[in-house]
Amino acid sequence: MDEIVNRVANSGLLTINLEDYYDQTEIADFDMKNHLFQGLILREKDFRDFVKNNDWEQYRDKHVALFCSADAIVPTWAYMLVANRLSPIAKSVFFGNKMQLQQNSMNQKINQIDINEYKDQRVVIKGCSKFEVPVGAYVAITERLSTVAKSIMYGEPCSTVPIFKRS
Repeated sequence: MDEIVNRVANSGLLTINLEDYYDQTEIADFDMKNHLFQGLILREKDFRDFVKNNDWEQYRDKHVALFCSADAIVPTWAYMLVANRLSPIAKSVFFGNKMQLQQNSMNQKINQIDINEYKDQRVVIKGCSKFEVPVGAYVAITERLSTVAKSIMYGEPCSTVPIFKRS
């Protein structure tokens, strides 16, 4: 009987699972649309009263995605007022939606990777995950590794799609 050999384990491939860079901290939305008068404009006095009197504790230790989903012009100072109130409470305040916030968080972590450990290596960027990894994270890791890796593949070590191969 022939011995079963795990060719994937013996392949020398390095696998990167972007899920490892996914921040699982809860993300809360703060949509400025909810504070527009008739869905169109922001009235300064009313908004300042809201900011002053709102219970901000619901955002404690969460990432907050600050944006406006309405097609309205929201003055910059309004976002600044909210950010100022959330700053001591929230884990972070980000201008953009939840996916953009997660993308930004992952990009920061990807930029901290010591890419020298992938120099002249064959790398597989794992494709399946239990979290919704933003496409931009795949772009960011590919951009970083393209300068040092021998090859980059996407998917699972047993079934990959070639992305890059240094000639």
